[in-house]
Amino acid sequence: MAAHILSGNAIALKLTERVKENVEDFKAVHGIAPGLTVVIVGEDPASKVYVGRKHKACLDTGINSEVIRLPETTAEEELLATIDRLNADAAVHGILVQLPVPRHINAEKVLERIRPDKDVDGFHPMNVGNLCVGKEHLVPCTPYGIIKMLELEGIAIEGKRAVIIGRSNIVGKPMAMLLLARNATVTVCHSRTKDLAEVCRQGDILVAAIGKPEFVTRDMVKPGATVIDVGINRVGDKLVGDVNFGDVAEIAGHITPVPGGVGPLTIAMLLHNTLKAAEIQRM
Repeated sequence: MAAHILSGNAIALKLTERVKENVEDFKAVHGIAPGLTVVIVGEDPASKVYVGRKHKACLDTGINSEVIRLPETTAEEELLATIDRLNADAAVHGILVQLPVPRHINAEKVLERIRPDKDVDGFHPMNVGNLCVGKEHLVPCTPYGIIKMLELEGIAIEGKRAVIIGRSNIVGKPMAMLLLARNATVTVCHSRTKDLAEVCRQGDILVAAIGKPEFVTRDMVKPGATVIDVGINRVGDKLVGDVNFGDVAEIAGHITPVPGGVGPLTIAMLLHNTLKAAEIQRM
């Protein structure tokens, strides 16, 4: 069996084109473009690359984009004051603070300072709470992008068993809520899960999000399963996921590559959330 490769690039292009059309409609009705401001603190190389991609994607879809770059030594109160200013700016519909922030800054305090209706990352406790009770307002971009991929590829969720490896607030937990809302039976695995391979083999849908290079091997995968690899790890001079792609592709039914899988979907859903935030604020 050779798995069908799920191209995040192709699906992200479809989603982005849809956002671009809706942005034009928004501008025609309201006379302004949705606006996203990204705040980056420090010089983390990966963060700078991600921010650059987000900025370009916004410009390509007609969304106003601003990047505020603050030095590594920025005090927590200065960052919070920057967020307060953006919260009060009616031209800024979405605010994103690029993680990680320097160690002297409390990331939780920063995320809670962003207005919930401008929280395009979907990390504010109010948006997390809405997701837990089945209200999908502003939803974390990576798991939401995965849902869109499954839907657009015609991969059934309802009635299926879904197994998630990883319980982070960014991917694992919101992924579980989104799958539950679509009537999957969901198991969330973590570092204390016993018989992990056996649990994973029960999944019709297997989502790996643990940050361990090529951790998932074919003996952990149900034949014909859909395998979603959220990981991105640098090993030597190449990028690999949390799934041993070559090994697992021989047994899975569908699989995402790294790179070119989940990553592009995250940016596409950020654009979606920015437009949605603008619509919420104009209601």
